[in-house]
Amino acid sequence: MSNEIERFFEMQDEAASLAFLENKGDELTDILVAALEDALKILSGEIRPETLH
Repeated sequence: MSNEIERFFEMQDEAASLAFLENKGDELTDILVAALEDALKILSGEIRPETLH
């Protein structure tokens, strides 16, 4: 995994922790949904890689 991806996940973890500590459920939900969407994009790219002809 590249450093850029690792840093992205670290930032997501920090934002989620902060929202949890501040009891901001809506923001935490938004962060989690965004993380799941990003994970799905990454996984779908691995499953169906685009080919150029």
